[in-house]
Amino acid sequence: MIHPSTFLSRALLADAIFSGVAAVALTLGAGMLAPLLHLPEVLLRETGLFLIAYTALVGWLAARSSVPRALVLLVIAGNAAWTLGSIALLFSGAVSPNLLGQVFIMAQAVATGVFAELQFIGLRKSGGAVAA
Repeated sequence: MIHPSTFLSRALLADAIFSGVAAVALTLGAGMLAPLLHLPEVLLRETGLFLIAYTALVGWLAARSSVPRALVLLVIAGNAAWTLGSIALLFSGAVSPNLLGQVFIMAQAVATGVFAELQFIGLRKSGGAVAA
């Protein structure tokens, strides 16, 4: 366990807010967004459902006075993987989004990459180990 820096707590909170908004939009609005973005409705909805659990985890971490370092590293690695996976999705041919869909995927990939970097910086600024 470590004491998260204010920077880390705020980076986690921002990630939770962004992910929570996306979770609601994708889960409840998948049917409307799919034709607009030319992305599969099931992909959007399942992404939204995943983000509900992710938001809960990251929000919980953001609110703690001590956090497991390994869990923060997992969130950072997950954000980095999400960024790379989103870019790979565009080049894979598995989906055929229109221009708006491509912008949507790239915008969330960039945002997720920024969160990974901010969280990494915040982790480096965090205090040492906490006695259990």
